[in-house]
Amino acid sequence: MASTFYAWLRSPKAREYFFSTHFWGPVANWGLPLAAIADLRKDEEVISGAMTSALASYSLVFMRFAWRVEPRNYLLFACHATNATAQTVQGIRFINYWYMGGRERALAAKSATPAK
Repeated sequence: MASTFYAWLRSPKAREYFFSTHFWGPVANWGLPLAAIADLRKDEEVISGAMTSALASYSLVFMRFAWRVEPRNYLLFACHATNATAQTVQGIRFINYWYMGGRERALAAKSATPAK
């Protein structure tokens, strides 16, 4: 299998793929899901519900596009699936913090902690 991949890698078809927007578009787009994953560690106070829902919707639309375009762009699909998942988790954190009592629990825990 490795020799087959190596042969393909040396072929004009591989060069055509690696020098196309079908490859570089998704590679450049990976900044969105990487930032979303990094934001999962941030405080819920700074999550924007509007931006989170916009980014999740954007990724869902482009997941469909990546699946429907011919030939299918699996790299773009994976990028947007990762971003949609991360944004959904952020949305759940946002709802939990602002609407399900998470903020009150965090403030109570902070006030119960003795100051140093």
